[in-house]
Amino acid sequence: MRLLIFVLILILSGIFSCSKKQTVNFAQYQQEIRHWRQERLHRLTRKDGWLSLAGLFWLHEGENTFGFGKGNDIRFPGKEGPSRLGSITLQAGSIRLHVVPEVTVYIADKVVRDTVLHSDADGRPTVMRFASYLWYVIKRGERYAIRLKNTKNPAIKNFKGIAYFPIDLRWRIPAKFVAYRPAKPVSIPTVLGTTVQDKAPGYVQFKIKGRVFRLDVFAESASDTLSTIFADETNGKETYGAGRFLEIDPPDAKGMTVIDFNKAYNPPCAFTEFATCPMPPKENILAIRITAGEKYSGQGHHH
Repeated sequence: MRLLIFVLILILSGIFSCSKKQTVNFAQYQQEIRHWRQERLHRLTRKDGWLSLAGLFWLHEGENTFGFGKGNDIRFPGKEGPSRLGSITLQAGSIRLHVVPEVTVYIADKVVRDTVLHSDADGRPTVMRFASYLWYVIKRGERYAIRLKNTKNPAIKNFKGIAYFPIDLRWRIPAKFVAYRPAKPVSIPTVLGTTVQDKAPGYVQFKIKGRVFRLDVFAESASDTLSTIFADETNGKETYGAGRFLEIDPPDAKGMTVIDFNKAYNPPCAFTEFATCPMPPKENILAIRITAGEKYSGQGHHH
C-alpha cells in the first residue's frame, strides 16, 4: 500500500511522466527539428530565397539608370542583358520606373514601359522582372534601395548547407511571457550602422541551469508568434557574430510558452552581403553560451 501511494505521488508530481515523456518523445522531437531544418534550407535555397540576392543599390534623388553596362548608376551583375534597361526616378518619396524601348521588363507577367513603383514599406513591393533577375524597392529608415535577386544566382548552387549543434532537449525550455504596459520602445541596431525603433509588447523569462534570463520579444499582437533577436557568448566563435533569430509560440492563457533554442537560426546577413539585417538590442545580450541551433562556418559574409 505504501509503495502504491509513493508511486502515485511520483506520478502526480510528474517525475515519472515527465522524464518518461521526454525519453519516449525524443525520437519524435528529433524528427520535428529535422523537418524544421529541411523547411529552413528550402526557404534559403529556393530560387527567390536569400541566396538569390545579387545586389543592393541605394537610390539617390532624381534619375537612377540601371542595366548591365558600365555607365549605369545601378549595374546588374552578369552579361545576360542589354547595357541599359531603363531608369528609376526618386522624387520626394515617389518612385517611378521607365523602361527603354526594345527592352521587355515584366511586372506580374505584364510588359511595362512606365509605371509608379511601391516599396516594401507596406509589405507589398512592386516586383520587376527581366530574364532570371527580379528587383524591387526597399525602404530602410528614410532611404530607398533596389534589392536585386537572380533566380540563377551561383550562390544557390554553390551553397554547402548549414552546420548545427546536436539536437538537445535541454535547450527546449519553458518560458513565461510578461507584458509591458504600455509596449516598451526598443532601439534595434542594424548592419547598416542605423537604428530602427520598434516596440516590444513584452519579454519572455526562462531559466538555464538555475539562472534566470529574459529576452524582449516582438509581435504584431500577443496572440501572434513572438520573434526575437538575441546574442550569446558563442557569437563570433561557433555562431554568427551579429546574433541569431528565434521564433516562439504565442503564450497560452496563463502566459506560458516554450523557448526552443534548437530552432535558433542565422540572419540573412550570414549568407549574403546584400541583406540589411537587424541586430540584437542591448536588452537581448545573454551572458551564457547557447550551444543549440545553427552554427556559422563563415560561408557567408561578416559585417
